[in-house]
Parts: sequence; C-alpha cells; structure tokens
Amino acid sequence: MSQLKTKHLLGIKDITEEEIQLIFQTADHFKDVLNRPIKKVPSLRDVTIANVFFENSTRTRLSFELAEKRLSADVINFSSSSSSVKKGETLLDTVNNILSMKVDMIVMRHASPGAPHFLAKHIKATIINAGDGTHEHPTQALLDSFSIREKFGDVAGRKIVIIGDIMHSRVALSNIFALQKLGAKVMVCGPATLLPKYVKELGVKVELDVKKALEWCDVANVLRIQLERQQMSYFPSLREYAQYFGINKKLLDSLDKPITIMHPGPINRGIEITSDVADSEHAIILQQVENGVAIRMAVLYLLANQAPV
Repeated sequence: MSQLKTKHLLGIKDITEEEIQLIFQTADHFKDVLNRPIKKVPSLRDVTIANVFFENSTRTRLSFELAEKRLSADVINFSSSSSSVKKGETLLDTVNNILSMKVDMIVMRHASPGAPHFLAKHIKATIINAGDGTHEHPTQALLDSFSIREKFGDVAGRKIVIIGDIMHSRVALSNIFALQKLGAKVMVCGPATLLPKYVKELGVKVELDVKKALEWCDVANVLRIQLERQQMSYFPSLREYAQYFGINKKLLDSLDKPITIMHPGPINRGIEITSDVADSEHAIILQQVENGVAIRMAVLYLLANQAPV
C-alpha cells in the first residue's frame, strides 16, 4: 500500500489499520529528515495549506505549521478571533473565501463536532481534522500510538489505560479507535461522572480505581480536565479530583512495575499529574510533541498526493 484510500483525514474511525501503518512508516522517514542538519524537503513545494482554527491551540497549530514548512508548502494561518466570523460570517462562506485564494488543503479545528465532515461534503479541498469539539482528534491519536510503537516496538498486545475526563475528550475517542485497530488492549479510568454511558459499547475495560488501572497497564495516557467544555460540575473540587485520580510519584512508586506516562497537553500540573511525574524518566510527553511533527508531515504528504491541482 503506497497511499491512503481516503482524500481527507476526518477521524480515526474512517481509516484502516493498514492506512495507520502506512502513516507510521512514512513518519519514520520524516523523523529521520527532522534529525538531519537540514530539516527541510521539497515534497509539498507547490501545495498551499490553510490552518483554519476556530478554537485556541498551541501545540497542534504550531506542530502542523512546522510540519507544513518542513515540507516546503506555502502556509496561511487563520484565526477566528480576528476574522469576519466575528461579524457573523458562516463557516462555509469563510472557507470558500479562503479557497478562492487557491488553497489546496485545509487543517481545521472547530468547537462543533462534525464540522470537518460538513466541509468535506461541500468543498473540493482536502480536509484534515485538527479537533472537532468533543468528537475526534485523529493526528493526536496517531502520534500517541506512534510514540507507543517507538517505545515498545509494537502497539499490538500492549495494555493502555486512558485516565481522566473521557466524556469531554476528543483525544480519548480517537485513541480508543487507533489503539484497538492496532491490537492494543484499552481501559478507561476516571470518575463515573466523567465516563460517557456508551463507553462500554466501544469494547474497552472500565475501572474506577486509579491504582488498579495503573497496576493493569503498560502505558497510562493521562488527560486534562476540560473545564471549558463542562456545563456543570462533575466532581466536588479539583483538589478532590487530584486526591483520587491524580498521578503522583508516590502512587507510581507503589506499583510493582515501571509504567510509561503520556499526556496530550496542555498539562495542569498538580491536578491530573504532578511535576515529579511529568518530568520523570517514566514520561514520554516531550517525545509525543516531537513525534507530532513527523506524524503530521506524513499525513500531509500522503494526502497531498490526492489534493486537487
């Protein structure tokens, strides 16, 4: 297999295990490129990419922009806070105006679940979903699985627990899809109020005791409490959440084996994870950030081969 079967990357649910492996193999090549003295290749020299972000972002937006520039693409950045969206312009009108400037690909983050899917049905450009509401965040899941593969040699058979705010996390859903397609065993852990009712239907284990979850797993992917998405209080206080579900050094030291700690960022230190864990030898958080550029280079490269000329 030498190219993706899809024109867009809207979600992990829409791609196959074979396509994920192709992305990983391509990312291996681009990671070698990123470790060279000259980190740039001319692969997308004639491609114009628009980063269209309707929500705040640091890591994802910078990672995509760096990946695009490493591939020699022409890049334009759009922020809704300083755009005509503030004047009442619709999503479709906004994107069509960008496309009229001869843009080939759009990387989009939007607060509404399904927004990239809506656009993909109405415009010709290739769409990459950089996060749509509480739905999916496919490139984050790809870089997380790629980081596990890099650490252990293979994802298949590994036990991965996702801890925290599962209900409001697009990272959790995309990770569940990716890890299962790659043959991993997946568990979710968190307060019962932050576990969606449908979660067992996804074929994952459910655990409410964080120590039991850590004793079971090889890797713990710790999620941020997404207060900005919560319309009500799902637990008494952040202090109580940290006491019962926070990952700290004492808890890790009580386990009978070392485990790997991951976090998609941004980290709320002292709440879901303490600094002595985030900065420890157990954590591969900065490796995730580094791998994010290689994964996004791979996705852009593979999709650009099918982008309109």
